[in-house]
Amino acid sequence: MKRAVSISIGSSKRDKAVEVELLGETIHIERIGTDGDMEKAARLYQELDGKVDAFGVGGADLGMWVDQRWYPLYSAQKLVRFIQKTPFVDGAGLKNTLEGRVAAFLDVKIGKHIQEKKVFITAGVDRWGMTKSFVDAGYECVFGDMMFGLGIPIPVRSVRGLKVLAAILLPIVGHIPFKWIYPTGEKQDQRIPKFIQYYQWAAVTSGDCHYVKRHMPERMDGKVIVTNTTTPDDVALFKKAGVKYLVTTTPVLEGRSFGTNMMEAALVALAAKGRSLTHAELNEYLDRLGFEPQLQELN
Repeated sequence: MKRAVSISIGSSKRDKAVEVELLGETIHIERIGTDGDMEKAARLYQELDGKVDAFGVGGADLGMWVDQRWYPLYSAQKLVRFIQKTPFVDGAGLKNTLEGRVAAFLDVKIGKHIQEKKVFITAGVDRWGMTKSFVDAGYECVFGDMMFGLGIPIPVRSVRGLKVLAAILLPIVGHIPFKWIYPTGEKQDQRIPKFIQYYQWAAVTSGDCHYVKRHMPERMDGKVIVTNTTTPDDVALFKKAGVKYLVTTTPVLEGRSFGTNMMEAALVALAAKGRSLTHAELNEYLDRLGFEPQLQELN
């Protein structure tokens, strides 16, 4: 049996372990949250290094790919400083492969429901594959990177603007504490409705689940949410708010979807190459496994 472990600086309330069979191989996948404690996470990586087949880096990005350019996030990279043997991934590979298929999936499955192709993407630079997917499918986009990352209520309305923003800010953002730009630990459970006009404007709200929930209004009647890493509590919240369709970019396993880092780690464990997989290799495995986004009708 192969073992893939995601160690997350997120809330331990979201921990889960399941066994899945992929291409005839049993993979034990497990998420371990450290409630915002980055040093505890780093020591867990050290403790399990060489004892598992792949690590997922959860609750943090080691860097961001924006249009073929890599921007490292140095504060998050401290998490993996003790790893010597086990390959590790933060989900960037799946964000640029599997998530790049999501808009086409929506058009096929619920295209008739989406009368106006308008999408509010909470952080476009964090999910470049998803961004490109919606742009290529002809959606009018509002990117919330300034809002969710920096708390500045300024929308970005073009890919060109997003790339300029990334080129200016990410070399600076890469050096500030990760918890300043992304909720960790108990902060992941806090929700303060904000930027409501953009949630209401869009037919689809897309992005990291913590970001989507963080400022979501009380009512989202008839809306579509495209995200990942959903727990049964998250699904209940979306249903209560009136969300019509929930699409998760990773498979739903025993009632919840895991993060891209966890699922990419599972594929790394399956491949048994002792390293992360290239985009071409990831796409090959996605095709062989038949992985595609998961659709749930909530209301």
